[in-house]
Amino acid sequence: MKILYSTSAVSEGGRDGKVTVLGSPLKFDMATPSELGGTKVGANPEQLFAAGYAACFSSSVQHVIRVEKLNVQTPTINLTVGMGRNETGGFALAVNIVAIFKGINQAQADDLLDKAHHVCPYSNATRGNIEVTLLSKLE
Repeated sequence: MKILYSTSAVSEGGRDGKVTVLGSPLKFDMATPSELGGTKVGANPEQLFAAGYAACFSSSVQHVIRVEKLNVQTPTINLTVGMGRNETGGFALAVNIVAIFKGINQAQADDLLDKAHHVCPYSNATRGNIEVTLLSKLE
């Protein structure tokens, strides 16, 4: 694969440390979620993954709309990342993607969502590795 873009991040201290994204203004104080025993305030890897995946998925929907020359407003993407124990005692992620469309019917919304899921780099990276649920809603 020819790399078109790359970025790097540096973590110091893991879940309770700091993360810096090189070449950008992004710097995060990290904190383990209270549900996992954390006691301080900060971002966590699941939040950062959710933000990146949501933005990327939204762009993927826009791409499909552009390629198909549709007159459709870009939907709002609500993306939730969950983490829990897997069957081997380790941890695994699950993702729930809800796209809220306006001005189209359910079949069109479902089709756009499915096509975006096959275009999105995050979806392609996670396919077969984590549970991803897609749901389109109409407004």
